[in-house]
Amino acid sequence: MGARSDARSALLMSPPVTDPNVPNVARMYDRFLGGKDNYEADRAAAAEALRLNPDAARCARQNRAFLGRALRFVAEPGVRQFLDVGTGFPSMGNVHEVAQSGHGDARTVYVDYDPVVVQHGRAMLSTDEHTAMVEEDLRKPGRVLEQAAGLLDFGRPVCVLLVACLHFVTATEDPSRIVKRLMRSTAPGSFLVISHVIETPKTIAAVDAYQGASAPVLLRTETQVDRMFTAAGVELMEPGLVRVPSWRPDLDHALAEEDAARVDFLGGVGRKA
Repeated sequence: MGARSDARSALLMSPPVTDPNVPNVARMYDRFLGGKDNYEADRAAAAEALRLNPDAARCARQNRAFLGRALRFVAEPGVRQFLDVGTGFPSMGNVHEVAQSGHGDARTVYVDYDPVVVQHGRAMLSTDEHTAMVEEDLRKPGRVLEQAAGLLDFGRPVCVLLVACLHFVTATEDPSRIVKRLMRSTAPGSFLVISHVIETPKTIAAVDAYQGASAPVLLRTETQVDRMFTAAGVELMEPGLVRVPSWRPDLDHALAEEDAARVDFLGGVGRKA
């Protein structure tokens, strides 16, 4: 624990750096979820995204709900370790809260490359010895794994979460390579959770709102997202790769399908044999 405490203390010394005049994708997402960690530039960009795609906020809310259902699903067979990469700003139903609601000793490492997100995460998420916030870029999966190993035991199953972040990774940066590298270091019985915005007329229109923001949005097809699970060497769990409202919905299936028709986010959970 001494080395881990020293590492956490060193991380806490990093001051936040931000430009409130540049729309930030994490803060725009926070705005869609009804959060307060955003500036006027973020609110203006989010408003433009909503003008171009009136279902943008619905997509964010449904994606967050999918995260909660996926967490409960993977915890059921006994997974007690979670690596949340590209976590974004804290919100309701954070990973460690859901994980610890059933198992108080569940361990969670949050990862984000945005120093302001990290600062918020250290203050609001990293509140006990089982939870840590790491400043690192998902495009460098080896370094992500190295940092996470301070708290997680990769000799035991881990749930790797890449929720609403891979659509900010370009083709050159190769999201499938990133996913493959992360899962290669996990033990059998580990899980992979991915959600990703897909290419539709509405999302194509809304991409313009992200011009000049902190990261571009890369739309992909269902086939391209499915290939990420294949590259990771995991088996998709039922119901497969679907619109996030349709993934094991808590509510009436007819209502879930009605939402699914408007939500251009795919989600899936894979298991490593």
